[in-house]
Amino acid sequence: MKRYRLVYRGLRDMYYSFDTQTKTRASLGTNNAAEAQRLIDSQNEAAQHTEMNLQIAQVYLQHSDPALAARTWQDVMKKIVSLKAGSTRERWENAIKDQAFDSIRYRKLLQTSAEHFLTVLTTGTVSTNVFLRRAHNFAIGMHWLPWPVLPRLQWPAIQHKDKRAITLAEHGQIIQRERNPELKAFYELLWHLGASQSDLASLTAEDVNWLERTASFDRQKTGVPVVITFGEEAAAILKARPQTGPLFPWLAQLHEKHRAKHFSKRLATVGISGVSLHSYRYAWAERAKTAGMPERYAQQALGHSSKAFARSYSKNALVVVPSLEAYEHKTAQVAVALN
Repeated sequence: MKRYRLVYRGLRDMYYSFDTQTKTRASLGTNNAAEAQRLIDSQNEAAQHTEMNLQIAQVYLQHSDPALAARTWQDVMKKIVSLKAGSTRERWENAIKDQAFDSIRYRKLLQTSAEHFLTVLTTGTVSTNVFLRRAHNFAIGMHWLPWPVLPRLQWPAIQHKDKRAITLAEHGQIIQRERNPELKAFYELLWHLGASQSDLASLTAEDVNWLERTASFDRQKTGVPVVITFGEEAAAILKARPQTGPLFPWLAQLHEKHRAKHFSKRLATVGISGVSLHSYRYAWAERAKTAGMPERYAQQALGHSSKAFARSYSKNALVVVPSLEAYEHKTAQVAVALN
């Protein structure tokens, strides 16, 4: 049975195509019977020979890009890595080693189906989902794919594990147990400044402005400049650090994963689990929210421009909302003072 049927509407003097599967009708844009019949025949032929039409499309695409026929997902991932630098490149280099990608690694882009992607996503992790999405979007953006392999709404949702902030009590246990003065100062400044471990480890004495009592740096991950004021407790820690060059000479030379290992060992000695060095940033954000710090300041300190991201950092913060009466009273006092 043919999928499309020719329909004529005399009142409009127009021919229509009726889809017997979807029960929908679409104008053919003509009132010429012969032309309308040719259009209907073309639609039915396309519906009956989808595989052949795909092969024809591939021939045209190969003519416009000779490398298209041979390009694989490994080629896509290698190209992405070549365009990255620093820690972002390192993350991509590690990500593409994921064994979940093996089933499509050397599969040609034009021979990839949604089922192939779903197999990768089923066997992989959250990281697999994130990096496959990026590789897929890159291939589309480069016009290496004429159409999406997996429609946007069909991608499994990315569900990150819940992360929590380190508590004041836990921080106290860590500081009390730590015997290495550089590590101890490092953990204390993470608590006070809310910087990422890499940004803080790279901080130098020259980044500290004692006149204005600020520490400034550019976030390594995003390049966003951060200038944060420090208080008396942080000042005392900074004064005990080198007054020229790196504040943490030993830690600055370590890779972030090695700094994380030292922290994990310390956690084991005090019986704390479920946190990482990044948990200090969550703690800073929650404390900032609880203390009533305006969100724009917290965003600037954390180095993020997204409100949604800043809120995710402070989602567990408990805030006591003051009464409207108190605000009205304060407003009245201001008005009286101005008069």
